[in-house]
Amino acid sequence: MPQYSLIYHAPCNQLAFFHWLQGHLIPCPFKYLTGFDCPGCGFQRSVLALLHGDLHASFALYPPAIPLLLYFAYGLADRLFKLDTNKEMVKKTLFIIMGSIIMVSYGFKLYHYYLIYKTSA
Repeated sequence: MPQYSLIYHAPCNQLAFFHWLQGHLIPCPFKYLTGFDCPGCGFQRSVLALLHGDLHASFALYPPAIPLLLYFAYGLADRLFKLDTNKEMVKKTLFIIMGSIIMVSYGFKLYHYYLIYKTSA
């Protein structure tokens, strides 16, 4: 019986942890000062959606989140297992691709702001 109670309470503890995380997200100083999202705004909420298993919401909140997490995982694996070459070409290439994805996503976000501003003015 005690094993059943541990298994039964685990989802409640996970839900409580996710609820706590949602209330303790790090605020963006750029957004606080300017009122506009920075290129990284939405990453925390996207990761939380991914932890909840909602892939669609994660992509909608911040499209580069999943590629960034994969890049971080590759960097960690490279540090542990020395996967890359001496010149680190794979990491440099992935870094350029990630930067491009982030900037394109940010460009779409700024264009959306522009459309909202244009129609409201």
